[in-house]
Amino acid sequence: MWDERFDSDDYLYGTEPNDFLREQVERIGKPPKRVLCLADGEGRNGVYLAGLGHRVLSVDASAVGLRKAVRLAEREGVPLETLHADLTEHVFPAQAFDAVVSIFCHVPEAGRPHLHRQVVRTLKPGGVLILEAYTPAQVPRNTGGPDTPDRTPTAAELEAAYAELEILASREFDRPVIEGRGHTGLGAVVQFIARQP
Repeated sequence: MWDERFDSDDYLYGTEPNDFLREQVERIGKPPKRVLCLADGEGRNGVYLAGLGHRVLSVDASAVGLRKAVRLAEREGVPLETLHADLTEHVFPAQAFDAVVSIFCHVPEAGRPHLHRQVVRTLKPGGVLILEAYTPAQVPRNTGGPDTPDRTPTAAELEAAYAELEILASREFDRPVIEGRGHTGLGAVVQFIARQP
């Protein structure tokens, strides 16, 4: 599905980073930090972070998207490491990353507990998780995001899943999300930030 969606000359979600990530990026710390970008698609967030001097691994289930991410990184003159993987199964090394960035990473409900455990596992002590996702309230809207609620988390789910982390922010609200042709209007989102003690 994602290979088909990304198989075009333009970038489905544009080439600019997510607004929430841009607002919170200083939480990652002074570059170069090792950053894991989950479901990074065509690379807009990973390339942005690499441009700041961070060492970035962009992971996605779409090989087509990752090829476009590499092209975007080359265009911007920054290094970007990519990994083609299924986030509901992949195992990340322990304490490998200073930050995990999860921007509109929507995996099926059955696979989320595994992914949550991997985030906790791979964050170094003091490492930060920066996450924005659509909530179930987004599904009936025609402005982007999954078309079924099983791929959308809630703040309560995230708070429970990451209870062993220090939760710094957790809120659900509506905000305009204008990112390429893929995200095109008012979105029901959850924004979540947590730190590994």
